[in-house]
Amino acid sequence: MLYDVTLRISYKYKAPVYAGRHLLRLAPIDIPGVQKVLSSKLDVSPNPTGRSRFDDFFGNTAVEMVFEDYHSEIEFLQQARIERQSVKLDETLALPFDDLAAALDNTQTLDPRSPLHFLGETPRIRPNATLRDYVLDTLPVDVSLLQAVRLVGAALHRDFTFDARATSVETTHEEAFEHKRGVCQDFSHVMIAALRSAGIPAGYVSGFLRTRPPPGKPRLAGADAMHAWVRAWCGPSLGWVEYDPTNAVDIGTDHIVVGYGRDYSDVSPVKGVLRTASGQVSTQEVDVLPLENAS
Repeated sequence: MLYDVTLRISYKYKAPVYAGRHLLRLAPIDIPGVQKVLSSKLDVSPNPTGRSRFDDFFGNTAVEMVFEDYHSEIEFLQQARIERQSVKLDETLALPFDDLAAALDNTQTLDPRSPLHFLGETPRIRPNATLRDYVLDTLPVDVSLLQAVRLVGAALHRDFTFDARATSVETTHEEAFEHKRGVCQDFSHVMIAALRSAGIPAGYVSGFLRTRPPPGKPRLAGADAMHAWVRAWCGPSLGWVEYDPTNAVDIGTDHIVVGYGRDYSDVSPVKGVLRTASGQVSTQEVDVLPLENAS
């Protein structure tokens, strides 16, 4: 499946700002056998004083920018053409849940795909007994890790209400779990914390989701959004599996990956510092256009 993706993020400041430094993770990444970046371009207005690109520890594309001149607004425009391939899981390779501890004990590597990076506490994730009990109450006996991931994700989808006004980007997963409301970031953080509480390595995925209009309705440009979902380690043979708890589905060709991390703090689209004496207003527009007839 081919997609043209456009992401526009804008900031308007109530007073001119200066000495800004921003770190961006906006561009989709290459994933062999899963996703190929055919083209990618990042435009910025105003032009930064300095700009550099690098791949971070987890293989995400990062761009650092410095602004030394006064400015009252800024816009980041990321465009990319992506080829997204269908991947079929061999579910027979999933490790039994009861064998997880031994498999982790035998894991020696600390490369970016190592499950050892995705256990325990990270800046936005705090495993706890309440979530551990939630997982254990959800799972039957003799379950595989893949089945466990799907069952936990489906349970959260059942128990949570999607509510864009209930949380903010700073809402903790404890608060989201208590109120059972939130957006994709909250669904994902709660699921990651729940899986880790039960000893299952899990991480955060930032990306784009193709949205489909209701039957008979036209597709609206700019109606798509940045999205988040979960990846979980299902043993040394099957490896990492991705699941979308907001929609209770395995990841498919409608999902486009921008970045992998331990939680949102590793893959936030824009982070940085600037000097200002006032506030700001930000907007985000995303368009995920399927090229149905492209060759």
